Amino acid sequence: MVTFNEYTYKRPIIEQIKEEFSSLLTDFKSADSYEEQNKVIEKINAIGSDYSTQENLAYIRASIDTNDEFYQKERDYFDEVGPEYQALETAYYKELITTPFRVKLEKKWGSQLFALADHSIKAFSPAIVPLLQKENKLSSDYSKLVASAQIEFDGKTLTLAQMGPYSESKDREVRKAASTEVANFFSKNGDHFDDLYNQLVKIRHEIATTLGYKNFVELGYIRMNRIDYDATMVKTFRDQVRDHIVPLANKLYERQAKRIGVDHLKFYDESFKFLTGNATPQGPPEWIIENGKKMYEELSPETGEFFQFMMDRGLMDIEAKTGKEAGGYCTFIDNYDSPFIFSNFNGTSADIDVLTHEAGHAFQVYCSRDIGIPEYIWPTHEGAEIHSMSMEFLTWPWMELFFNEQTEKYKFAHLSSALLFLPYGVAVDEFQHIVYENPSMTPMERKAAWKEIEATYMPSRDYDGVEYLEVGGVWQRQIHIYSDPFYYIDYALAQICAFQFWKRSLEEQKEAWKDYLHLCTLGGSKSFTKLIEEANLISPFEDNCLESIIGTIEEYLNSIDDQAL
Repeated sequence: MVTFNEYTYKRPIIEQIKEEFSSLLTDFKSADSYEEQNKVIEKINAIGSDYSTQENLAYIRASIDTNDEFYQKERDYFDEVGPEYQALETAYYKELITTPFRVKLEKKWGSQLFALADHSIKAFSPAIVPLLQKENKLSSDYSKLVASAQIEFDGKTLTLAQMGPYSESKDREVRKAASTEVANFFSKNGDHFDDLYNQLVKIRHEIATTLGYKNFVELGYIRMNRIDYDATMVKTFRDQVRDHIVPLANKLYERQAKRIGVDHLKFYDESFKFLTGNATPQGPPEWIIENGKKMYEELSPETGEFFQFMMDRGLMDIEAKTGKEAGGYCTFIDNYDSPFIFSNFNGTSADIDVLTHEAGHAFQVYCSRDIGIPEYIWPTHEGAEIHSMSMEFLTWPWMELFFNEQTEKYKFAHLSSALLFLPYGVAVDEFQHIVYENPSMTPMERKAAWKEIEATYMPSRDYDGVEYLEVGGVWQRQIHIYSDPFYYIDYALAQICAFQFWKRSLEEQKEAWKDYLHLCTLGGSKSFTKLIEEANLISPFEDNCLESIIGTIEEYLNSIDDQAL
């Protein structure tokens, strides 16, 4: 058995790939039958899998250790050649959607492949290659800047992830001091964060106008492969969150203030859920993984096999450490058929959320890895987030393994936090619409826009005079805004789907799991709303969707005597 540490990295030479691709495209165009073209597609896909494998190995190893000069240079290399590889893919997609054998190919692979190909074509031109290279570099620079945080606190030198537990301290002064120090890191580097985003917005606007779009908004939706919904539908969804969720969120914040014994909730109180302390895992990372193994073995044969696969091959890097990038993610290493989970365990309940959330992604891609074409291994982002967020709730029956007598405390905090996330999630989306509709805004104008949006969706938020936050800088902690424009409403849409799985799992666990498993096996073979139909869920875009689940959530939360937790 080959483990992750033994996975071989070899830099793909872009000039060689171009030659192979060119030859295969000639074969594709001259093919006399659907069968011949399909064979060429398989060869093109093999090249793509090789390229993706090496790119992911470089990315993972560079994010695990940002001080590793070799893999940082390799990551820089992919930032440079990535747009050139995208040009090759686009040339292939242009031939694919115009082939005389399209009907037969579409019958074999489904219409989603051709919809994705069409979006890829619309999002690319050789003229934007230099701009894409700059965009990639700036995104990487943001990640490196965040990873560089070395905060002196509690007699230690800590990363942003390692500061997390202090934001949940029972001592309010410690919470305040820790949150202020994190804000100070962003404030001290404020000009750098402003400059990076300013450049990214202008470059993305230039990319959009070069491709013939008015601004980056339309192109952003195309890049995100939003095939069956548009910005108008997203706005309607944001309005529903404003009308139905924000009032409930305000009540939950008032309830929290009373629960933790403060007159008014400050920003540094938001992560502190209970006067007796937040629920925390009752053991170290190795213990969490062992209990995770037990949980997934009992959940289903499929999840048991999957988690053993991950453990045997060392496909998880989970602990926070110096030099490691912030956040968490799951990716897929094609040539080894291996999902990979990256995270920063820090001793809070978020460690268990990662174990379920990122494992939800990993389980889905594990289920769809043999689907036949790389375009279908992953769904589009909002579809992919259904798997991760739903797994968080489908594993509720096993939370005692991690929290013991604190289990009810965890469940209350988990469900309420998921609800409280929605206003923030849609605020990030609305902010990006405003920014890219007005690309000439100054950094201060963007921050003012954030403050106005924040007042709509999070009216009770109080930054207690911390200047950097008071002027509207908090969004700069959100990596998606820098690295993946418009990738955030996806979490809010998926959260609504996950709530439905939560509700159904309380009523009919076996049927809910059956639909979830079916959804995982479909991978990205269908668009977002069609995947929802396949899973027997209600679309978040339907008028009655939010109302159909909010009542059940509120009823559950009201049934808990949270003052006693």
